[in-house]
Amino acid sequence: MKRDMAETLALQALGWIAGQDDLFGQFMNATGASRDDLREQAGNAHFLGAVLDFILMEDDRVLRFAEAAGVAPTSPGQARQALPGGETPHWT
Repeated sequence: MKRDMAETLALQALGWIAGQDDLFGQFMNATGASRDDLREQAGNAHFLGAVLDFILMEDDRVLRFAEAAGVAPTSPGQARQALPGGETPHWT
């Protein structure tokens, strides 16, 4: 997945999280971000990676987001790999 597509999907994920009462507070607590921070950091690829990290923490989140966004459940993981810090480590 190309980086611009990954950023777009991460922005969709951020919007989805903001619309989920059960997740929004968890996300805010986990990141320590304020509402102003969300607006300011929405264009930051590192922050968008953190958004996808939050989605990827639980399979249920991945499936719920993928269904809402109309994407394959593998898309958030692929998008994460395209953003800074998401490179798959090579152990060999």
